[in-house]
Amino acid sequence: MNSNIINDREIIAAVVYTFIAFVLMTVSVLIFIYYSRKKIIQKEIENKDLEIKYQKKMLNATILVQEVERKRIARDLHDDISSKLNIISLNSHLLTSDDLSDDETKLITTNIIDVTTKVLDSTRRIAHDLLPPILEEFGLHAAIEELCSTYTNGDQISIEYNNNNKQAIFDTVEKEKHLHIYRILQELINNSVRHGKATKIEITFESKIKKKVCRYKDNGKGFDTENLKSKKGLGLKNIESRVNFLNGKFKITSAIDQGVQIILNF
Repeated sequence: MNSNIINDREIIAAVVYTFIAFVLMTVSVLIFIYYSRKKIIQKEIENKDLEIKYQKKMLNATILVQEVERKRIARDLHDDISSKLNIISLNSHLLTSDDLSDDETKLITTNIIDVTTKVLDSTRRIAHDLLPPILEEFGLHAAIEELCSTYTNGDQISIEYNNNNKQAIFDTVEKEKHLHIYRILQELINNSVRHGKATKIEITFESKIKKKVCRYKDNGKGFDTENLKSKKGLGLKNIESRVNFLNGKFKITSAIDQGVQIILNF
């Protein structure tokens, strides 16, 4: 009888201990899941904060670039076009004088024509900088060809543009993104020529599955990429901002006296 009671107690104790162990294990698992989930959520929040900070940075860079561009256009309008229009106005007023000789009239008229031609050239240049007409009329491929041709200068600067698919490679890219691609190349070429003192530039476009690839290379002075983050100028911020609009990525490889190589995926 006592033996049966002891066995029953042992069984009950075993069940109780097993139940307690099960409860503790369940609580431990729930605590583990809770803190793991909390960590995941915290990580997601941190990533979201980083994404928001990056977007703000790109937005600030875009605004800064726009302000610089507005100031440049305002300066061109004031210093170039406005001053020339003043000259035309002054010369036109001189033509109203009654005591002008034929030679003086001819000289003033010639001056008006020359200055008017310069105003037209300046106006075309400003309009081209804002939106290249060839981009709208003939597409991105033709616009890049013209851009490379504009910078090419005999033996001093050589730009090789390779795009076997020509305009077809850009047909699947939204039209509003074409200007960003054009501006990125324009900024890269400008940096290579002005800052890198490059004499040879290669630009290649390739079409891959679900993405386009642009490979850019120059033989300029290059720079130390270790200090790239601390020395980001307005030009590079402008490029980053436009790459962000393209939902793309770009990688810069460079070293002192070894030129610059850039791979852009978009």
